[in-house]
Amino acid sequence: MDIDPAGPAPQAPQPPVEPEATTQQAPATTSRTGRNLPLAIGVGAGMGGLVFLTLLTVKATFLIYVGAAIAVALTELSSALAKRGINIPVIPVAAGGAAVMICTYWLDSRAALAALALTVVVILAWRMPAGPAGYVKDVTAGVFALIYLPFLASFVFAMLSAPDGPRRVLTFIILTVCSDIGGYFAGITLGRHPMAPTISPKKTWEGFAGSAAACLLAGALTLTLMLPGHIWQGLLAGAAAVLAATLGDLAESMIKRDLDIKDMGTLLPGHGGILERLDSLLVVAPVIWLLLYLFIPVR
Repeated sequence: MDIDPAGPAPQAPQPPVEPEATTQQAPATTSRTGRNLPLAIGVGAGMGGLVFLTLLTVKATFLIYVGAAIAVALTELSSALAKRGINIPVIPVAAGGAAVMICTYWLDSRAALAALALTVVVILAWRMPAGPAGYVKDVTAGVFALIYLPFLASFVFAMLSAPDGPRRVLTFIILTVCSDIGGYFAGITLGRHPMAPTISPKKTWEGFAGSAAACLLAGALTLTLMLPGHIWQGLLAGAAAVLAATLGDLAESMIKRDLDIKDMGTLLPGHGGILERLDSLLVVAPVIWLLLYLFIPVR
């Protein structure tokens, strides 16, 4: 075999080869939170539109709307807990919860308290035929579901029962929604410092500041324009709302972390389940009910 003493001919330099992408880019419509933002906004706007439509027309339809949302949330919570071997006595919780909300609106707080106590008694009895194994955790979960969902929701019914009830409920909803919106946009644009990384990694102190600013402004406006309140009362209501809303978000995140699930449900595209939309509202409701009761007594 002949060998060229000059060695092999020099090769022309080849352009560098770009490495193949190992991951696909997220769609442009997907936000930093992993949600489809346009879809989430559309679903949220639709739910808000139903609130205004039912609340400002026939109040009974708003009660049905809230009751249906609580029923779906109870189903989601029950299914999530069942994956960990915890079985909520759904029938007595649902029936007793409905009784608590109805008594709050049409009767008075004493009747609602009686319905709550009787429901706990029924839960204790209802679970007995299934035997002692898991009795404590099932009963405890049932009482927790009763308090967390229909009992906290009954404070919305208490606000609505006042002569100026629709304006009180709108104030409560506006404050909670402003907390969510302010926190969301401040978080995705400015968020750098995690608030509770082990509970909710995407919640930041910058987002909390955005929630606080939105709630303070909303409180000052709603209590002076929609209700006969003062600016200082609105500011206090806004501050209380942002703290309660943040607690509600973190509490629901704790539940999901404990159960090792991402969302409570899949009913609402871009949001998850109904409980994802109710977590802040449920905790804010008794706080704003109390402040409005103190600031603007029902006549």
